[in-house]
Amino acid sequence: MPKPVSPRHGSMQFWPRKRAKRIYPRLRSYSKTKEKSITGFMGYKAGMTYVMMTDNYKHSITKGEEIRVPVTVVECPPMRIAAVRFYKENNKYMELKKQINFKVNKQLKRKTNIPASKEQLDKINPDDFDEITILIYTQPHLIKFKKKPELFEIFISGSKEEKLALVKEKSDKEIHINDVFKAGNFVDVHAVTKGKGMQGPVKRFGINLKPHKSEKGRRRPGSLGPWVQQGHVMYRAAFAGQTGYHQRTDYNKQILKINNSPEDINPKGGFRSYGTVKGEYLLIKGSIPGPKKRGVILTKPIRESKYEKESEEAPDIHYISKGSQQGLR
Repeated sequence: MPKPVSPRHGSMQFWPRKRAKRIYPRLRSYSKTKEKSITGFMGYKAGMTYVMMTDNYKHSITKGEEIRVPVTVVECPPMRIAAVRFYKENNKYMELKKQINFKVNKQLKRKTNIPASKEQLDKINPDDFDEITILIYTQPHLIKFKKKPELFEIFISGSKEEKLALVKEKSDKEIHINDVFKAGNFVDVHAVTKGKGMQGPVKRFGINLKPHKSEKGRRRPGSLGPWVQQGHVMYRAAFAGQTGYHQRTDYNKQILKINNSPEDINPKGGFRSYGTVKGEYLLIKGSIPGPKKRGVILTKPIRESKYEKESEEAPDIHYISKGSQQGLR
């Protein structure tokens, strides 16, 4: 009998495997650090290239040597604050008590678009609330491949007084990627993966093909589990269904570089299926989920990483490949 599920996938890693509710991810938790800062930022995936850099991880067998590393380019146009929210704990869950809106982009088409003044924030007593968050929106018109911004809620770290002071400071200013992250930082990448539609169990779960003489299909699971004679089929059995377009998180990805010089990164002819990077961008070590042009949210890491403790400084990058990608498939 063939193996029911390949170890590289696993049928119960994520359940249920259904489509994401929206094209950009939703955040449910954040890293509670003591420093006053916004804990996340959204960028747009442009593509991949490679860099030559000096390995600065002290336990690596190539420490101090020049190595080739694949990187993902994420374009990060500045963002603005749309509103600030104040929560109060009620029976072990946070209840929204007050929201103050700011003047925002007309493309958001928000019904509660009532501009606020800083005097309204001065009247707020932070001790009356248990949590303060912000609604933030992107400005994709700066990179000219889409018009409607993404609007999402982001958390702020620090004390309640520091959170309120940060909102007052940034309420009428743009927030840049350098205000949130620095080169060398580790981040969690939240994204909605590339959608593949309805797929069979071989592609969806990685089960092996049955022998060519098998009845009832080679690409079907070999066992439906117990209870079959009673008319029951276990939910763990590998069946066809939605594949891709799921919200996923990659933990502890290192930012190798943050820069505002697109000419240092744009390949000849631009990135395939994306075009050219026009403003601020960052390089993330390795790959990240999602197709090109899709928004990904970078947040401060929620898990501790041994690499983060020992590789706090960004490595020295000697070369960034700008070879043409137009012939790649």
